[in-house]
Formats: sequence, structure tokens, C-alpha cells
Amino acid sequence: MKKEIPFDRIRTIFLDYDGTLHNSIKIYGPAFRKSYAYLVDRGLAGAKDWSDKEISYWLGFSPPQMWASFMPHLDEDTRRKCSAIVGEEMRSLTEKGQAQLYDGALETLKYLRDKGYQLVFISNCKTAYKNTHTELFNLGDYFRELVCSEEYDFIPKYEVLKAIKQNYQEEMVIVGDRLQDIEAGSKNGIYTIGCSYGFALEGELEEADFIIDDINDLKKYL
Repeated sequence: MKKEIPFDRIRTIFLDYDGTLHNSIKIYGPAFRKSYAYLVDRGLAGAKDWSDKEISYWLGFSPPQMWASFMPHLDEDTRRKCSAIVGEEMRSLTEKGQAQLYDGALETLKYLRDKGYQLVFISNCKTAYKNTHTELFNLGDYFRELVCSEEYDFIPKYEVLKAIKQNYQEEMVIVGDRLQDIEAGSKNGIYTIGCSYGFALEGELEEADFIIDDINDLKKYL
């Protein structure tokens, strides 16, 4: 059941990264296509021109969840190889300056930090990805903690949140663009803000307590 968020009482904000702060299709799209080409070259998949919209479905999944769902017939070694190709290509593209945060994302983080909120980065990503983006965008200047699912053996995001939430002040809210973010909040009794501008499928954000259409909207309410 949706709840009215008491914005004036919020103390801790958990923020998803891809699709919430980072327009990740810019680097994930090319990385996905390179990994898929590897499978095609080895006769493990049929040739296909993937659109960004089709690829963006997988943003929000942890790498093991993504490959187990996308290509369940692949053996584990091949899945790991494909995941490594994606990770390496995203790192390369990031280092070439192709990673893009949404307009106003860093300004919003600075605003929230300066207002005294405890900010926590929580993402279904790999540690190397988190570290690369932390260095590039100086994310450590804004977040009290940066948490990725690989550090917790890729358990579901709601379980990661359960493991860390006791370290932070209530009231809490989680901000994200996918069902995994809304589920994480609802299963932990935490308020939820859905991001309509991210990569959610139709209906994924229906149970969010509140919806924003731009990351900058957080400054209007918090």
C-alpha cells in the first residue's frame, strides 16, 4: 500500500545509481552489443540488432541475475566471460569520457548533502564499476557509504538494504527507477520514490510512494 512520505522527517536517502543518477545506457548499450557479438561469433546466439530500449530492460539486474535470465542455456564459464566483456567495455567507455550523469545529478547530491541528509549509494553493480565511477565523478564527496551488490555476493537489493539500514537514521527513503528499488523499500518498511525518467517498464513504479520526473525534483521536496 502506498504511503504519504513525511518529507520533513526524512534523514537518510538511499539512491540507486543506473537510471537514477547515471544515464547508463550510453555505455551499457555498446557493452551489451559487444558481449552479444562474442556469442554470435561462437555460434551461441543468433544475429540480432538490439535497440537501446530492448537492452535497457536489463539495467537494474545484478550481472548474475541478468545472464541467468537472458541466456539461461549458457554454461557458467561463458556467462562469466560475457559479464566480464560488458564490465571491461563499460570501464573503457567510462575512461574515454562517455559515461553521463543526468543533468543536475551532482548538483542535487551536493544540495542534499549540504542539507544534512545521510546519502547512501546502493546499486546492483560490480565493485570495479562502482570504484571507476566513484573516482570519475568524485561520488565519495557526497555519499556516506557506497554499496554494491557484488560486495554481498549479489544477493537481492532488498536483502542488501536490510543488512545496512540499521546503520542509518530514520526516517528513510529509497530513490530508484526499477522494480528492484521499490521492492527493496517496501520489504524493509522504507518510503519509496520512483524515477519515471529511468529505465522502468510500464507498471514497475505503480507501488512507489512518490514519483519524480527529473532527479532535480528531489530539491523541491527534500
